[in-house]
Amino acid sequence: MATLTSEQLQQAKEQIIQQIQSTFPEDKKASAIAQLNSMDEEQLIEFLKQNNLIKEGEPAQQKCIFCSIVEGQIPSYKIDENNSSIAILELNPISKAHTIIIPKQHIPSSNKLPKQAFSLAEKIAQKIKTNLKPKEVKIASSNLFGHEILNILPVYEKETLESPRHKEEETELLKLQKKLEKKSKPKLIKKPKIKKIKEKLWLPKRIP
Repeated sequence: MATLTSEQLQQAKEQIIQQIQSTFPEDKKASAIAQLNSMDEEQLIEFLKQNNLIKEGEPAQQKCIFCSIVEGQIPSYKIDENNSSIAILELNPISKAHTIIIPKQHIPSSNKLPKQAFSLAEKIAQKIKTNLKPKEVKIASSNLFGHEILNILPVYEKETLESPRHKEEETELLKLQKKLEKKSKPKLIKKPKIKKIKEKLWLPKRIP
């Protein structure tokens, strides 16, 4: 059974609260934090296991939620990826099609973000501009759980990263995913060339 020291549990709790503050809608934050603070150590360990934030049967290691998303242990609405990063829709967005770029490696600071993360962000920003026509699209880094990410924030009015968030409906997320996700190019099937064979017809000579 995975066990954590009191210090590790406190760090885990602080990181979860940090995520709640950054990603939860305003009207849900207080109750979520209160629920987390009401848990005893055993309940908190069970909560961490259920959310794949610690591994069963191994020395307890606190796991970054973004690393869990990259590994597919936490469901997400992925719209694109490259060798270094994935792009997913924010579940509690500030604006329509708010997207985050998560490096596949646990990157602790913005100066270590791979160039491919920025190129993916630019690609998604252009898709959002084309499909949804915001006034502009901002790209800004932020750090949660010690994992550096990029926010792609479409601005329709005067939205900033400090603006209130709301919980997006699953139907809307699926609609946006379909509109923005990378389309695989259909394979062109070459049709075999049919050679036309001209038949020479032999006709008997006319006998006068």
